[in-house]
Amino acid sequence: MNYEVWKTFVDVCELGSLSKVASLHGISQPQVSRQMKTIEEAFNCQLFIRTGRGVELTDLGKRIEPEVRSWLQHTEQLQNSIRNTSGIPIGKVRLAILPSTAAPWLSEVYKLAKERYPGIQLEVREAQGNQLENWLEEGRVDLALLFRHSIDDKGGDIYLRDTATFLVGPPNDPLTANPTIEFSELNGIPLTLFCRPSSWRDRLDVLARRYDIELNVVLEADSLSLQTHAVAADKCYAMLGAYSSESARNLLGLSVSRIIAPGIKRYLALSMSPHGQLTLAIKKVKELIKEVSEKYPPGFE
Repeated sequence: MNYEVWKTFVDVCELGSLSKVASLHGISQPQVSRQMKTIEEAFNCQLFIRTGRGVELTDLGKRIEPEVRSWLQHTEQLQNSIRNTSGIPIGKVRLAILPSTAAPWLSEVYKLAKERYPGIQLEVREAQGNQLENWLEEGRVDLALLFRHSIDDKGGDIYLRDTATFLVGPPNDPLTANPTIEFSELNGIPLTLFCRPSSWRDRLDVLARRYDIELNVVLEADSLSLQTHAVAADKCYAMLGAYSSESARNLLGLSVSRIIAPGIKRYLALSMSPHGQLTLAIKKVKELIKEVSEKYPPGFE
């Protein structure tokens, strides 16, 4: 049971391409292929099927993948636990974040971690809320920065702050000309929102029914860049948080108005995987995230 070979196996599962894994590890594709063949020959089985787009797991491969991930995670935790007996945080911390927290949060956390704890290696993934939840539940990440709709949503989360929701419109748009806009004024306007499944979309649907308005979604996109560029080019509107809205205003000249009556708050939370072990490295990264969250204002008004 060679740890590095099985780690490569998991990378191939995720990327579905030997060449991409080779590029990730800085080795040749034949080397990756030989490693996978070594496993198959050792256990007299077939784990992958080659396709025109790369490789796919066989039924056996799909069955053992979660067990391999669990074994790798426990092996990493044991290694880190032994190292951390020295009192120095060492090891990988897998952090998942929302696109809206990628900057400036991540850069600041990375900078402080590098300065204070050079033995910590940050592995960062970016996705929308539902995917972050799945990664936490599957144990693919240790920590996640995500939005909750209420401070009572989840037990065990560390709540960092709340933020308002803003309507982002084209430059000099009359609908977003004022500092605030009532939720009822969104009735029928063309919107770009995140794709389903999405707890955020579900919450907006509930509000729309309560206030008897229609949310006219003309574009579904999980990319913040695509949403904001669609607003600039196609004269539609987006509903974003404070950091994303401010970025859209500064970079693209978009107009921004805070949604009121009702105000739609979201709560930024730090959540830990229920399957993980609180290593010293994870503990220190959690502390850094809390420290960084206190440096930034809750959001412009």
